[in-house]
Amino acid sequence: MARVLMFGALAEAAGWRERVIDAGSLGALRAMLAAEDAGLGERLSGPGTCAILNAEMVRGDRPLSAADEVAFIPPVSGG
Repeated sequence: MARVLMFGALAEAAGWRERVIDAGSLGALRAMLAAEDAGLGERLSGPGTCAILNAEMVRGDRPLSAADEVAFIPPVSGG
């Protein structure tokens, strides 16, 4: 069961900041979250949303283990 963290607007959209979720891969995790909340699913798959696996930004699908921490960070802009 991976520890899943949401930050910023994603946490607001999800209605939670931290959960423990049993998913075999990052893709499966995103699919589970999208099945629970289509709006959140759209945000997670949107451009600029970053997935951080164990403090390393990742793209695509990756296997997950019980010891993993996954964080989703919304797009940011600065100036």
